[in-house]
Amino acid sequence: MSNPRKYIATAQKIDPLELELAEKVVFINRVAKVVKGGRRFHFTAVVVVGDNQGHVGAAIGKAKEVPEAIRKATTAARKNLIRVPIKGTTIPHEMLVRFGAAKVLIKPAPPGSGIIAGGGVRAVLQMAGIKDVVAKCLGSTNAVNVVKATMLGLSQMRDVEAAVAKRRGLAAKV
Repeated sequence: MSNPRKYIATAQKIDPLELELAEKVVFINRVAKVVKGGRRFHFTAVVVVGDNQGHVGAAIGKAKEVPEAIRKATTAARKNLIRVPIKGTTIPHEMLVRFGAAKVLIKPAPPGSGIIAGGGVRAVLQMAGIKDVVAKCLGSTNAVNVVKATMLGLSQMRDVEAAVAKRRGLAAKV
């Protein structure tokens, strides 16, 4: 069985140089390590990048300074882009995804509803270019795990045409 923590499930690699990507910092955490001379601070940044047209990526960067952590996270997020199927202005179907203790419920919404979501889920959906969706964080609201759960859910989403083509292909081989 494949690793459930691996949330990038795309067959083809997406080239970030071909896309105009915007970035959004979701969460910055300061971590203190107590040593003999006092405290040493390090920073963790969670960044989401996307082109608002169905491509989105997310990653974590760690460094001794905030700008360096954001730069590292942005670079990693550009390498981890996924393609999100969009049906009109919403998603093709409902999805309940779990990553660690964080569970995220994502549902399609009628046109004009907007993005009804909070925190990391909102950032990922905005960067993907989804306009109408309802989402709810269940269980843990840890920003890192919520973003990863959302990315996992979006990577597992399939549009109707792709699912039908895959089934027809499997039926033809049998």
